[in-house]
Amino acid sequence: MTPPPAAPVVSLAADHLSGAVGATADPTVRVLVSQAGARPADLSVVAVASSDSRIAGAGDVTVRGRGAEREVSVRARGRGLCELTLCVTGLGGRTATAVLHYAASGPVQHAADTRYFTGACDASAAVDVGGGHLVLADDESNTLRLYARGVSGGPVRGWDFGERLGARREIDIEGVARAGDTDSVYWLGSMSNSEEGKPRPDRSLLFRTRLRGAGAGVELVLDGSYRDLRTDLIAWDESRGGELGFAAGAAAGRKPQRIDAFNAEGFAFAPGSTSIAYIGFRAPLVPAKTGGAALLVPVMNVDELVGGGARAEFGEPVLLDLDGLGVRDLCRNSADQYLIVAGSWAADDSSDPYALYAWDGQPGHGAVRLMDLPTGDPGGWECVVDVPDLDVPGARVQVIADCGSVDWYGTGVEARDLPHAAWKKARAVTFTVTE
Repeated sequence: MTPPPAAPVVSLAADHLSGAVGATADPTVRVLVSQAGARPADLSVVAVASSDSRIAGAGDVTVRGRGAEREVSVRARGRGLCELTLCVTGLGGRTATAVLHYAASGPVQHAADTRYFTGACDASAAVDVGGGHLVLADDESNTLRLYARGVSGGPVRGWDFGERLGARREIDIEGVARAGDTDSVYWLGSMSNSEEGKPRPDRSLLFRTRLRGAGAGVELVLDGSYRDLRTDLIAWDESRGGELGFAAGAAAGRKPQRIDAFNAEGFAFAPGSTSIAYIGFRAPLVPAKTGGAALLVPVMNVDELVGGGARAEFGEPVLLDLDGLGVRDLCRNSADQYLIVAGSWAADDSSDPYALYAWDGQPGHGAVRLMDLPTGDPGGWECVVDVPDLDVPGARVQVIADCGSVDWYGTGVEARDLPHAAWKKARAVTFTVTE
């Protein structure tokens, strides 16, 4: 008598998945199936049950492929959490099941141009590394993560340099600047106090990485750091009579989300330079009152700082009229065209105005408002990935929002406190900025 076939085996590469209502290019999950004595093509995989079909039903699950590895995607119907049961059926009608824990966020504006980078949610600085990929910093961790720009999903890989940099807390990375077309990429902490107004020395780190390769295969290699930029800036301002108020803005007890605080979020090299870089400040405004100008301070010897032995030297401050907004990001292309993400010095959410400005990098030249960034959707706009040729009609720009405080799924839990990395996500939208 022939023994009955063994039961098939099914496993998920990840058992938690996030999607969004109305999304395109949503994350998928791999399902691995096998059965002794069976060809992979003999096995069928379907969704058979949902714990809440208002979020996603069994009929909203699509399984692609006929091999030992299948791809599962889900179409979200509503915001919330549910469990989706997948069943593999093999020879002799034998079956096995696996459960996918699914979370869906609500619909957003510009859904077709929106992507979600999962695994982290407090997006703060991004740099394009070619081949359709970017490296994204998160201001709540010291890990730099590599993502594919065109699809939603988790990181390809990551690099945590915190221990090697001697950082005991988060660096609060807020700025990134690539030195022209070289492989040198500089990362800057905010230099701000904590939300409670406590000094955080690790936030004063400036460090350099080298790019090895490009795209999905890129490697980041740590190549020097500097810890005293905040101290140097305060001393420089004091030597000029304290006109910018850096000492008071950085004093213990001064919270960073004030108009007169000390809080840097933008970083980009000056036109044609790989040694002079602008630091863009979210706060203070100058003067530190409603309608004040946004502040940039040129660091004249960035390359020497990370090499060791030098102290920071500064040029004349640059003031830009951004309609009372501060600098949330600053990015330059090889043609010395700049984009500035401007936003409030106050809250990190979508209730305050945000705008995108163009600038030519020349002190004394004004910035030009290109567009108001849409508000009302989750998160606060934080970073531009790269700057296209702004002289070309129809130029497209990918902008990423910090979504750490977002309640994505209506559970009352902020994204940064979610228990599963796959449910944490930052929102990126590609906009057309030139006509």
